[in-house]
Amino acid sequence: MKQSGTSALLQDAVLDMASSVASALSGGGHAPDDTTAGGGSSGDLELAAARVLGADLLLPTVLCGVPPTADRLDLARRTLEAFPPRPEAPPTVRWSHWALRRAVRQAGTSGAAIDDRRPTEPDAAWLDGAPWPSLTHQLAVLAPLALPGEDCAPARAARARTLDVARGFVRSVRRRDWLQAAGAGRWLTLLPDVPETLGLAAGLDFVELMGGDDPRVLLQVRAARLTGAGALV
Repeated sequence: MKQSGTSALLQDAVLDMASSVASALSGGGHAPDDTTAGGGSSGDLELAAARVLGADLLLPTVLCGVPPTADRLDLARRTLEAFPPRPEAPPTVRWSHWALRRAVRQAGTSGAAIDDRRPTEPDAAWLDGAPWPSLTHQLAVLAPLALPGEDCAPARAARARTLDVARGFVRSVRRRDWLQAAGAGRWLTLLPDVPETLGLAAGLDFVELMGGDDPRVLLQVRAARLTGAGALV
């Protein structure tokens, strides 16, 4: 099915933004200054793309310790203001918003519209007892939560089900779902007791080889390598 003009433009904007983050991760957190739009339809498109990318918008700051540019930080804050979760929003949307709020807070900023207190975690009961394919899918969507030294309910759910996430990683690779495989692999770099037989490092290499033309896949693989630098041997 052919994409609408707006959908195609949004997809391109997401890919461009993911490429910028992936490049920054490869360069130790340094990236070219953002050229944020000044408003109008292009500004709206940028906000929508930032909403899709979520907390990974600030990932070079989290993983590499490099302060975000003023434009990137402003974009993150404007995204929070523009897209508060609706009451009927699905759990992944609520968690993505929570993760971006946490990332902005950890960047050392506050403002009139964004409270700098630690945000209250959304409900995570929907992950309890989820079948392993569904669990892997949901965790891959929430890959921006897979951060070293950070704790939240989805991270605890993942730590309790390492083997299920590993099964989901293998299934994603076999189905050639490279984005889901990269997200699951990112989680696995943080989980305990990952089977050596999984060959996670080689698996991530394969995911990058096959799916690395997609900047979103490349972002996740590079994040996985940075978070699992001591484990991927």
